Amino acid sequence: MKKRFVGVAVIIIALTIIVNQIDPVYATTISEIQEEREKDESHLKDVNKQITNYVGAQADIGNDIEQLDAEMVSLLTDINLIEEEIERNEEEIVLTQADYDSAVAVKEEQYESMKVRIKFMYEQGDVSYLQLFLESENLEDMLNKAEYAEKLYEYDRKLLNDYQIAVEEVAALQEKLEEEKAELQTSQYELEEEQAYVEEVLAKKKAEYENYDVVLAKARQEAAAYATKIKKETAQIKKLEEEERKRKEEEERKRKEQEALLAKNQSKEEDTGDEAGGDGGNSKDGSDSDKDEDKDSQSSDVPKPSSGGSSKGQDIANYACKFIGNPYKAGGTSLTDGADCSGFVWAVYKAFGYNLPRSSYAQSSAGKAVSYSDAQPGDIIYYGGHVGIYIGNGQIVHASTERTGIKISSATYRSIITIRRII
Repeated sequence: MKKRFVGVAVIIIALTIIVNQIDPVYATTISEIQEEREKDESHLKDVNKQITNYVGAQADIGNDIEQLDAEMVSLLTDINLIEEEIERNEEEIVLTQADYDSAVAVKEEQYESMKVRIKFMYEQGDVSYLQLFLESENLEDMLNKAEYAEKLYEYDRKLLNDYQIAVEEVAALQEKLEEEKAELQTSQYELEEEQAYVEEVLAKKKAEYENYDVVLAKARQEAAAYATKIKKETAQIKKLEEEERKRKEEEERKRKEQEALLAKNQSKEEDTGDEAGGDGGNSKDGSDSDKDEDKDSQSSDVPKPSSGGSSKGQDIANYACKFIGNPYKAGGTSLTDGADCSGFVWAVYKAFGYNLPRSSYAQSSAGKAVSYSDAQPGDIIYYGGHVGIYIGNGQIVHASTERTGIKISSATYRSIITIRRII
């Protein structure tokens, strides 16, 4: 037990060192932070993969423990039944022994009585036997006495045989009961040996299960540290993007002020020229024409707004929303009868001819990565063990929980790990 705790302590120390090695963000530019975040996302995926493996291995051990527990219950039940049978068997052996002793006693008593009669009738020699017949009054009396003597002999012999058979039957029953007891005791011993083995294996399995609790706890701590770092990096990117946006707006404002000032100065110069030069009308018309050309040239340089994504992506988002309110079911892939988060995404895309991986973790690597600012309807958003389909306007549709089923949520209700575009 002490060695196991030492092993667990080593695991904790090792994982703690790993967590402490997740450095804070020192990058200053958006591209540098994005590069750092991509590395952290890769690390987070590796850790989540480890967690998935740990959970799977622990689940397998849990199943083994359940099976061993069931086997232990069965063993204990069988042992109890055997103990009850042995107890009944011993009671029968006691009763059989009493019957046997009684039969033997009767046999001995009958044998002694018969010996007395034999001694009286047959141990007097041939003279006594002849005298029995000579003293007969007639032939008929002699035959009757001979018949009596023969019947008495046969009776004694039959009685002796009956008791002999009874004694033998009781002895056979007693031997049978003793054999049954021996078999029951052997079975009990074997079951107790099996019980000891199962208890030993069960103890090892429970120790392994507890070790996975420790490993999982530290792995999840590491994953949480990466997730926190990614969240900070995302916030820093947003902050820098906001600063960049404000800077561009300020540059645009200053540019427009300069253009307005130049236009005003140009207008003054043209007015001065008209007063001094004569045909101001033609000159003014020419100036207006030039200004219109400048405006056309400037408008062609302004970027046009996004169309909002592909039509097929929107079709996928619209189709997914048809199943809002349907049930959540662990391991399910039915859009009507129940699906889990990855099963829901898998089934929706399958309806459009796409064959996605089944698990949420595998779906987090499908297609290509896009940023949240570029997210379009139909994109898959992965949160770490959970996925949903982006439907636009900052919302997703996803199979949430058994209590809520398939529903719409804010796309940022959890920290986003990655966004994948399949279309």
